[in-house]
Amino acid sequence: MSRPIVSVYDTENSDAVVGTVTLPAVFTAPIRADVVHYVHTLMAKNSRQAYAVSLKAGHQTPAESWGTGRAVSRIPRVPGGGTSRSGQGAFGNMCRGGRMFGPTKIWRRWHRKISVNQRRYAVSSALAATAVPALVAARGHRIENVPELPLVISDSAIFNRLSKTKDAKAVLHRIGALDDVDKARDSKKVRRGVGKSRNRRYTQRRGPLIVYDVSEGLHKAFRNLPGVELTNVDNLNLLDLAPGGHLGRFLIWTRGAFEKLDSLFGTYDEAAKFKNGFNLPRSFMTNADLARIINSDEIQSVLKPAVSVNTVLPKKRNAVKHADVKVALNPFHATVRAREAALRNQDASSKAAALAAKRAQIKKRSAEFRARRKTFYAAAVKEGEITF
Repeated sequence: MSRPIVSVYDTENSDAVVGTVTLPAVFTAPIRADVVHYVHTLMAKNSRQAYAVSLKAGHQTPAESWGTGRAVSRIPRVPGGGTSRSGQGAFGNMCRGGRMFGPTKIWRRWHRKISVNQRRYAVSSALAATAVPALVAARGHRIENVPELPLVISDSAIFNRLSKTKDAKAVLHRIGALDDVDKARDSKKVRRGVGKSRNRRYTQRRGPLIVYDVSEGLHKAFRNLPGVELTNVDNLNLLDLAPGGHLGRFLIWTRGAFEKLDSLFGTYDEAAKFKNGFNLPRSFMTNADLARIINSDEIQSVLKPAVSVNTVLPKKRNAVKHADVKVALNPFHATVRAREAALRNQDASSKAAALAAKRAQIKKRSAEFRARRKTFYAAAVKEGEITF
């Protein structure tokens, strides 16, 4: 499979293509925003300067506690008299003029070690993102008039010897990159907050980054353009390729720098020449559009057709209250129910027989009692003991 071709644009004539170059393999590396953000965070910490409060801050008084029994707290208090300072609490972080809690120290771990391979992975991913117009535009760069991304210009001797700002602006205008420079110029604002007085008074957006291979005074031409930065292709830095950890910096390549990328980062067939032991990272999936893969004719032709079943979920019934639900959960329950019913019937029949026998006995006793009573009344009437 042939590699894509990138056009090389002339810096002297707008819309003039003076040649083509093969797209370096590094632009096909997987774009990992998580790796870029992680490495950028660690790299940004390596330019910090140590700071700390004075070791004596908050302790420059011979304060001592007054002890108990004075109806005041036991915080150390400033000695002496005659001023409002005497008797005030000292040393504690809750006291006015006291030390801070956990005073900062200069031996804090300011810098971070970063794996070399991880840094190279992040740079490769950031370079690949610069070739995606959507990511570049989403980062805020004005690329509406740029003919192509990645943008490669000819590195003629005239371009390498540029030394005047007006010539540099003319070149950027021809290739459609001046809009991004104007955007960076118009974005210059006074910083809000106390940073205005701490040598960082202004804020400004980033413009295009020009990557060159050979310079014969090129910096002098572009150094006065707001937002424009230059770097050598041998010194590509993640802080420049993804400022703030955000992918999609607008890059302008010279032809020599663009063609040198394969030797710097290698290809998928051979390792990098100038980065010992580094191989380009590979994507786990050649095509990450999973929906497109699943819906392709090749996949759908071997799949079974989807079965549309209008399932209605049954209403939940309590197994304690409904015997048929309990039998469905435990088939042995039917046997238990039959056994229990048989026992109940047996008990009922035995109780009925016992009740019938008891009733017959009671009936027999009643008949005997009535017969005795009749005989008794008859004898009493005969003897004249009872008269009616």
